[in-house]
Amino acid sequence: MTASPAASVLFVCVHNAGRSQMAAGFLQHLAGDRVEVRSAGSAPGDQVNPAAVAAMAEVGVDISDRRPKILTAEAVQASDYVITMGCGDACPYFPGRKYLDWKLDDPAGQGVEAVRPIRDEIRTLIENLIAEIDAKRLEG
Repeated sequence: MTASPAASVLFVCVHNAGRSQMAAGFLQHLAGDRVEVRSAGSAPGDQVNPAAVAAMAEVGVDISDRRPKILTAEAVQASDYVITMGCGDACPYFPGRKYLDWKLDDPAGQGVEAVRPIRDEIRTLIENLIAEIDAKRLEG
């Protein structure tokens, strides 16, 4: 029998093609099965940003098979943490969730050189989030 995840996290940005996909990729890569990971967009694009895919591949995280998904109230309701990245008020609110808004540059239309610093900032935020989730789990 496998233990259930310590927490579930939903990353939301407008197109679900860059920031939220990179964040979801890092969280899955760094936390493994300890955290259930979702991502969605308020107006999802057709594909994940190729520059985001390339930037993540440089650090050993493959997000090439991801597809943008539409944000649903069910996804928000099923998540302990809802982390928005520039989607404004498009995210439904449910009591009992922890909402965070990460102010990150939008990688849309940018080359991989411009995406690298965004990727690195996301990694730092993810590492801090994992530490918070682990601390809450230990508190019990």
